[in-house]
Amino acid sequence: MDLEALSVAQLYRDRADAENNFDKLKNHWGWGGFTPQDLKRCRFMARIIALIYNGWSLFVRLANPDQHIEAITSRPLMLYAIGKLTRHAGQTGLTIRNPHADAEKVERAYCRMAAFVKGLRSTAEQLTSIQRWCRILSLALVKYLKGRQLAPTPWLPASA
Repeated sequence: MDLEALSVAQLYRDRADAENNFDKLKNHWGWGGFTPQDLKRCRFMARIIALIYNGWSLFVRLANPDQHIEAITSRPLMLYAIGKLTRHAGQTGLTIRNPHADAEKVERAYCRMAAFVKGLRSTAEQLTSIQRWCRILSLALVKYLKGRQLAPTPWLPASA
């Protein structure tokens, strides 16, 4: 190779960054933990896990758009809460108690997400499903988009 040492080091870091996602999928999401006897079921499970991983990554980005949070820490932080549904005098209430030390941080994140969804719901009838997804992704990926809003691409169906 005709590269300088710094260029080789950067290539090595880039390779490691790409491998980190596969390591997370295998060790934190169970991508390597199933052994079906046929390829069709194996591919099906791999796709389900990849969809769940992507969905969780977007959900956590909505909670904290400025920082990547590993699943090993975000799942206990965001999921381990006890909820109680109460109904009284025609009103329904949901009380959530989170025993985690960072419960206040989680509560603020959920309140921000709830406000975003409430605002999105108020305009949802005017938007197509693709436009709604663009708004959700724009918020989740605001760090990378630097505040720019995603717009539907011309090759997507407008009526979806």
